[in-house]
Amino acid sequence: MTTGGDDETGRRVLEAAIGWIGTPYRHQASRKGVGCDCLGLVRGIWRELYGSEPEAPGPYAPDWAEAGGADPLAEAARRHCRERPIGEAQPGDLLLFRWLAHLPAKHAGILFDARRFLHAYEGHAVTISALVPQWRRRIAAVFSFPDRTFPD
Repeated sequence: MTTGGDDETGRRVLEAAIGWIGTPYRHQASRKGVGCDCLGLVRGIWRELYGSEPEAPGPYAPDWAEAGGADPLAEAARRHCRERPIGEAQPGDLLLFRWLAHLPAKHAGILFDARRFLHAYEGHAVTISALVPQWRRRIAAVFSFPDRTFPD
């Protein structure tokens, strides 16, 4: 994992993400301190950084990835973020995970450092987890948040 020109954006993403630690898991929620799922965590960080979300996800069931056939999480990330090779992930990047090679990405987190990531998952609050081999091999895609002027 390398560092590059996105240091300021990555720093801002991590700063925002750390503020979500301890937020309880709640499916489809996106409120710091109240509840969020993994997508809600990313949505909340986006709002903190850019002021508003680029698009609404609409309602989704817990098994949405198994039911659809498309890869909506990765497709949305491609519309709004810059994809980078997995091996070039930097702290503050968005990580998308898939449970099986033939399924779409279903989980999201933020790379904290080379060995850890921050995420919300069912049954837990937003936390920092070790990026152990079981997680690392499920990384489907990596995206950097866009470089923009941040609201004060």
